[in-house]
Formats: sequence, C-alpha cells, structure tokens
Amino acid sequence: MVPHITPTDAAADCRDVLDEVGETVIADRSFLETVLVGVLARGHVLLEDVPGTGKTLTAKSVANALGLSFTRIQFTPDLLPADVTGSHVYDESGGEFEFREGPIFANVVLADEINRAPPKTQAALLEAMSEGQVTTDGVTRELPDPFFVIATQNPVESEGVFPLPEAQIDRFVVKTSIGYPEPTAEDDLLRRRTERESQTPEAGAVLSGERVRALQRVPESVRVEDDLIVYIRQVARATRTDDRVRVGVSPRGSQRLLETARARATLEGREYATPGDVKWVAPAVLTHRLVLTPDATVADTSRADVVSDVLASVPVPTVADAATPE
Repeated sequence: MVPHITPTDAAADCRDVLDEVGETVIADRSFLETVLVGVLARGHVLLEDVPGTGKTLTAKSVANALGLSFTRIQFTPDLLPADVTGSHVYDESGGEFEFREGPIFANVVLADEINRAPPKTQAALLEAMSEGQVTTDGVTRELPDPFFVIATQNPVESEGVFPLPEAQIDRFVVKTSIGYPEPTAEDDLLRRRTERESQTPEAGAVLSGERVRALQRVPESVRVEDDLIVYIRQVARATRTDDRVRVGVSPRGSQRLLETARARATLEGREYATPGDVKWVAPAVLTHRLVLTPDATVADTSRADVVSDVLASVPVPTVADAATPE
C-alpha cells in the first residue's frame, strides 16, 4: 500500500533529493527544482543545451537519488523503433519466439540526443510517454510505475539533428536548460574532480520507488482556488490570441500548467497553489509549446519573450500567498 505523505514531509523529501543531486551536478538550484517539478507532476522533462553541460549526468543523478531503475537510449539516425520498445527473439531451447524488453522498460529513461533520430523512431516514445505502455506486434505491455522520460537534445542549430514534431514536444511537461556554470561554480566543479578517482560522480539513493509513487500523489491534494483556475485559463488563451503566435498553448498545455503549479506548491510544502507558483513554472511549461509566426521569427522574437509578455499582461488574481486551509 502506498503511504500517505503530508506536504511538509513531501517538501523535506524534495530537499533531500535536491541536496543529493546537487552534490554531483553543478547547476542552478532552480534548474534542479524545475526537473523535480516535472517528476512530481508525473510528466516528462526535456533538457536542451550544448554538449558537455551535464544533461546526462543530471538524468542519471535524479534517477539514483529517487532510488529508481535507469536506462539510457542513445538516439542516432539508424536507431529503430524496436531498439526502443523491444522485439521478439527466437528461443532455440523452447522452439518459440519470446519478447525481449527494450530499454524503455525502466522507471527513468534517458532519451539522449533525441533529436538525432528520425521522426519514426522519435514517435516510438509517444505511446510510452502518453499512456505508460508500449504496443508491439499487437500486444500491449505496461511500463514500470513510476515511469518518466528525461530527454536531452542539442540546439536545433546543431548539425545532424531532426526538429522534434509538435506532438512530441507537447508530451514534455517542462523544458529547461542547464547553461554554463558561473565562474565560482566551475571552480567547484574542477575542485571536486581532483577529490575523486572516477571521471563521473554518482548520486546515492535518497528515496525508493514506493516513496516516489506516494510523493507523486501529493500534488493531487493541493488546493486550487477558482480565481487561480481562471488565471491559468487566461494565461493560456493569451498565447492563442497573440499576433506573434501561430499555434498557442493547447488545453493539454493549460492542464500541465495547473499540474506543475500544484507540484511547485508541493515542493514548497504548501497545501494550496498561488499565482506565484503559476508564474514560476510558466516559462518551463509554456515556452516550448508555442509556434511563432514567420514575421515574429524574422523579427527575432523568441518564444520566451512571448511568455514573459503574456505573464506581464494578464492581471494576477488576489489569491493571497499566505492563504490558509479552510
């Protein structure tokens, strides 16, 4: 039976995970919090950055700290869908074909450089990310619980990459990037390297699969006032009516904004969500869901600019951050 966790206990668990991951990954605390918010919201995380910034290390460290099984899929131009989901292999001893699970059968799947694979292989992840299952040869198989994908991609300006289709991008609850470390942080990175023999540091287990499942249930109990629901809807609709946007945030996107706001409240140990939670998660949740008009692209308008302008223009409801449970 999955144990019940209070918001206070959930926040303590989150701090422990963040502290453990922070021991191996030199990154902004807010970046690590964004990744964890994606996990709490039972979503998938997309990390975009240049090679060598720590995307792969982040994914592995998060999986280790959560006490979950981990697999890594290196996406390449010749990767086939069966290489992801698994296939039937002939068993000579039994004289029949048996299904051999692919690397997708793990709690945490690192889809490394996902935009280096062709769209057909990228699409092999869609059912897994949407339904928590895969179908091969007409047979549907459930994936482990919890299950989430942390995908990494190089910037679209890099050579040899395929842009992710909009339907694929929409499956990621948050998209974020690590960026280059500050000078003092990079000094710390180098100093830590001199203090260990292995090239790559490794995080220890802080939680367990059962504890993570319980943790993911906590946001569902976070209270959301009607005024805040209206605010979320107005933010989403504002992206659809912006002249610079060809495709705005879908209803699925507005639901993800709600879910991540509740996850952010959980991270803070609160039983209620606030406009501040919505504003905190909005850039990571909404930016990658927008498709700009050609004119906006020519004018060097970024999707981040649009989200920032929308948040500045939509009136914030008077839902007090210091609200108390009824």
